[in-house]
Amino acid sequence: MRLILNIIWLVLCGWWMAILYALAGVICFILIITIPFGIAAFRIAGYVLWPFGRTIEMRRSAGFASLIGNIIWVILLGWELAIGHLVSGIALCLTIIGIPLGLANFKMIPISLLPLGVRVVRSGQPYPGYRAGSRYSLLAGPRPSPPSASGR
Repeated sequence: MRLILNIIWLVLCGWWMAILYALAGVICFILIITIPFGIAAFRIAGYVLWPFGRTIEMRRSAGFASLIGNIIWVILLGWELAIGHLVSGIALCLTIIGIPLGLANFKMIPISLLPLGVRVVRSGQPYPGYRAGSRYSLLAGPRPSPPSASGR
């Protein structure tokens, strides 16, 4: 299902939104000080091109510089890209087949406004606090302890 949604997305709005993000990235690479914005724009362009099966998560290590960078991004480029997502999301929601695509567009508005301090991950990836050997599962509660090697 993800493949079908990604192909429909690519045809209807993915390619032109990715071009807009790539153009924003090129504009940011013109000035040396805005290169981190350009890198973020290219990262988002890849996400916008093929969004289904991936999601965004906040990086806990993002600091004060990320906050200042996001404020500058919103002033320079973020609001235009967010309006693009909003307009295309509304247009896609007018059709039955476009409703999941429109909702995906709305889901991308936060990353278009605040691209620094987030990363794109596969949606099948466990939450950040997950540990494979953990004795506690959020769904099932505590797991029983494995038998010890000493036999006690």
